[in-house]
Amino acid sequence: MDNSIEIRNVNKFYGRKQALKNVSLTIHQGMFGLLGRNGAGKTTLMKTLATLHLKKSGKITVCGIPIEHAKEIRSMTGYLPQDFSMYPSMTVQESLDYLGVLSGMERRLRKKRIALLLKRVNLTEHKHKKVKALSGGMKRRLGIAQALLHNPKVLIVDEPTAGLDPEERIRFRNLLCEVAEERIVILSTHIVGDYSRGA
Repeated sequence: MDNSIEIRNVNKFYGRKQALKNVSLTIHQGMFGLLGRNGAGKTTLMKTLATLHLKKSGKITVCGIPIEHAKEIRSMTGYLPQDFSMYPSMTVQESLDYLGVLSGMERRLRKKRIALLLKRVNLTEHKHKKVKALSGGMKRRLGIAQALLHNPKVLIVDEPTAGLDPEERIRFRNLLCEVAEERIVILSTHIVGDYSRGA
């Protein structure tokens, strides 16, 4: 199966305001960054790719599937919005299990995937901690875990490092680099350092 996203001459309007103008991109497996100031259209493009917004015109295919086939696209896409939140009184493990139930995942698979993801995002020791007690960085890592729960081919993360301290930004960026080794990861930011390697 094609493992790329093709975007051709995509336009999007909010009333008379044009948010996307003739956007054309090809995104392959690995990390792809959208860098630009706030209001540049990064979130609009990401929500369009996640089938949360409809384009006005143009063509988009995700791994060979037209964007109009929203159900299929959503089944292969993980999405972490900038304003991500989860049930504050649930524990980390409970919240992931609940989302797995909503996704229709079988219990044994849920248990296996949750344990694997908690280890990957370094939250195993905090699995019994309530979401409301997590730091900002931990909440973002939990957000990545929920976005990866159904093992998507595409991961879309919108301004994930906003509000994090420099050390947590580096940690989070390194996590995304690991994840990008086996799927398409689209990251948006207005922080140039999010795309540079090293400390």
